[in-house]
Amino acid sequence: MFGTGVFLIPYMLIVFVGGIPVFFLEIALGQFMKAGSINVWNIAPLFKGLGYASMVIVFFSNTYYIMVLAWAFYYLIKSFNSTLPWSTCDNEWNTPNCIEIFRHQDCINGSLANDTINGNMTCAELANARSPIIEFWENKVLNISSGLGETGEFNWELMLCLIAVWVMVYFCVWKGVKSTGKIVYFTATFPYVVLIILLVRGVTLPGAYDGIMFYIKPDWSKLWEAQVWIDAGTQIFFSYAIGLGALTALGSYNRFNNDCYKDAFVLAMINSGTSFFAGFVVFSILGFMANEQGVHISQVAESGPGLAFIAYPKAVSLMPVAPLWAALFFFMLLLLGLDSQFVGVEGFVTGILDLFPGKSQFRYKREISVAVCCLLCFIIDLSMVTQAGMYVFQLFDYYSASGMSLLWQAFWECIVVAWVYGADRFMDDVALMIGYRPFPWIKWCWSFITPAVCMGIFIFHLVNYKPLTYNNTYVYPWWGEVIGWCLALSSMLCIPVSILYKLVSAKGTFKERWAHLTTPVWGHHHLEYMAPDIRALTSMTPGTEENKVIIFESVM
Repeated sequence: MFGTGVFLIPYMLIVFVGGIPVFFLEIALGQFMKAGSINVWNIAPLFKGLGYASMVIVFFSNTYYIMVLAWAFYYLIKSFNSTLPWSTCDNEWNTPNCIEIFRHQDCINGSLANDTINGNMTCAELANARSPIIEFWENKVLNISSGLGETGEFNWELMLCLIAVWVMVYFCVWKGVKSTGKIVYFTATFPYVVLIILLVRGVTLPGAYDGIMFYIKPDWSKLWEAQVWIDAGTQIFFSYAIGLGALTALGSYNRFNNDCYKDAFVLAMINSGTSFFAGFVVFSILGFMANEQGVHISQVAESGPGLAFIAYPKAVSLMPVAPLWAALFFFMLLLLGLDSQFVGVEGFVTGILDLFPGKSQFRYKREISVAVCCLLCFIIDLSMVTQAGMYVFQLFDYYSASGMSLLWQAFWECIVVAWVYGADRFMDDVALMIGYRPFPWIKWCWSFITPAVCMGIFIFHLVNYKPLTYNNTYVYPWWGEVIGWCLALSSMLCIPVSILYKLVSAKGTFKERWAHLTTPVWGHHHLEYMAPDIRALTSMTPGTEENKVIIFESVM
């Protein structure tokens, strides 16, 4: 998240011309086709490669996102101490540069005796001092090495946490959405209680005002930087879970006549509103940390996972009965992460099972499929619990399931629905489901605006591409970037390769092949719901209100 209010301008613009239209498109498509991320493209079979691409993306997302849960679980366990381990400098992982209280103002005023702090550091050496929370994150949790090629040893404590969270995910997913539908009513509201408490504490700290102003005050010069627009677009598409196939999978569990149009707007606004609200909590704490260390806010913590595991732990360490609040916060983070991970794994497994329709003689095929998925992801995750784990995590985060991959996926989704199947035709299908036609703006977005926005940001991303770095200091080696591009292309190439393969393998003239391969393959439910007595039929369909909450969790 950018520390400048001008970011909100491209962010909100892209929300309405890209985020919400594609978010609604995926949910409506899943609800109409009653299928997962692959079979949902029976609406235009030639472009089934979109389904395979989303399966690759969501698999990668499931693989690396679980590390956030493992870190949260690790912090949760460490919270059960009388003194939080990241609040002091007397631990084995701390360096001589560690200092708990910076006292920059005393150095400026010359009020410190002998010009020393805590008896072991002079005011002149204060610039190189490090907070115990940063040293706990880098030296203890990550035990980070000097580069991607130096894997070092396994962090066995973190590996056990990883195993624990994968076991939790498995038992959340193995029986399907109905087994966890009611639980998320609690997990959807509990985070707001914790965030409000942290915000109240954060705004009372010295320097909080500067942090909040840094967050909301526009820096108009940055509005003309392509990177701001690139980051706004990629942030929205990733936070909305667009292009992963998870939304189509969850939408397939909805009633056929569920008002997914209203749901899409409400859930999207909740998602963006939550992100905006959480920004006040984060930057109030960053403002305090910057004031404490005597540096600019942008130098306190880099964006990414370190922000959650530096700013928030710092906040809870400053509260009365700190271990209690730390445990509550990381319990909340674990719950949110489990719900998001559940959505991703559910989307992947639903797509896989859709490839084998009909009743199977094997009774436990879903349970086995979920187990195999979790096991494969865990094996890859082992590379992320080494000393080079953060470098591997960042490779997956930057290339595999965000940025260009999601923009490319969203572009083709709009093109296929609007120009191959037909925007007006799909609007009629939506009206058949919800009882009225959505505002024409949605159709214009699908047909023109959203594809243009996606391709524009995609091209900006390529033109302004810079080598991946960690903390703006470590530059990845060339072979690391090659691995990253392989991760990105493994999903992006699924679409053109699948199209070419289907066209070449089909029979007849090009016009006949195109006509055959773009003819929708309807399911049994379409024959029923398209009947004249649709109202009587839709009233017989059982509701799945729990799924609305699950989709809500997936976009938090």
